[in-house]
Amino acid sequence: MSESARPGDTHMAQDRGPVVHEIDAYDLPGFLEVAAAYGAERYGYVVTPNVDNFISLHESALFRDLYAQADYVLLDSRVAALFFRMLHGKRIPVIPGSDLTAALFERVIAPDDRIVLIGCNERQAELLRRRFGLRQLLHHNPPMGFIHDPAAVEACLQFIEAASPFRFCFVAIGNPQGLMVAQQAAARGRARGLGLAIGASVDFLTGKQQRAPLWMQHAGLEWLFRLLRDPRRLAWRYLVRGPKFFAYVGACKLVLRPPPARAAAPAAPAGQGSVGPVTLGPVTVPSVARPGELTHARAAGPTTIRSASR
Repeated sequence: MSESARPGDTHMAQDRGPVVHEIDAYDLPGFLEVAAAYGAERYGYVVTPNVDNFISLHESALFRDLYAQADYVLLDSRVAALFFRMLHGKRIPVIPGSDLTAALFERVIAPDDRIVLIGCNERQAELLRRRFGLRQLLHHNPPMGFIHDPAAVEACLQFIEAASPFRFCFVAIGNPQGLMVAQQAAARGRARGLGLAIGASVDFLTGKQQRAPLWMQHAGLEWLFRLLRDPRRLAWRYLVRGPKFFAYVGACKLVLRPPPARAAAPAAPAGQGSVGPVTLGPVTVPSVARPGELTHARAAGPTTIRSASR
């Protein structure tokens, strides 16, 4: 779901000491609660590193800077999780970005939530609107190579800011450009809502690409499924670049960040049962502006979570 670091941006880890990977220890249900409650009064962004991203973190100062500023780092890769456990003795929950994206649309997002989609084509955006009944999905697809065009980058950032406050902004343009957009939105301080750098996740959700069978996903073989389906595009990434991960994984330092402690539920009065589920109020954001009128408003069975606390 990512691209390798750009030429000229490589800085080997051994030149600066071991690379530190800080990863949040959320499982999928736990992070869905966090995302559902995030609200639209601040901005932060989520990254979901896979093996290719970990290689870039060892070789690219740009990647390290972008990841250091992310609010949440969720492990995408079962292969990486296996080797972190073997070599560092730490068991890390895995939340593939594709699973997270699908779960947000299926369990969290309500029809009137304002959602921003950066990347993908208009057909995919319309499929999401129809499948999930979304009435406020705003879509911007920057041109290929836009990250090298300051005007195109500015147009993308202004679109995100004009759509604020939103509930979620899905940045589906690959890495590092997706990370750069998410970080720049944070640095400018105008956007409000939760951004997610999700790579190709919407391609799987809309059927543009096919995911591996569940048994291959759970066995850590999704990379093999994708390689067999698209060898010309992915052979270098998985067979030439990918093995670098095994050289880096033992030399890095791993920090597992535990989720904040959850507040204990209030005790039930004597003679009454336990406190039932709390129903949170709906997310309130201004109604979506029509095209051309957006302004800078700065201002397991599956569990359905469709409200955010403020």
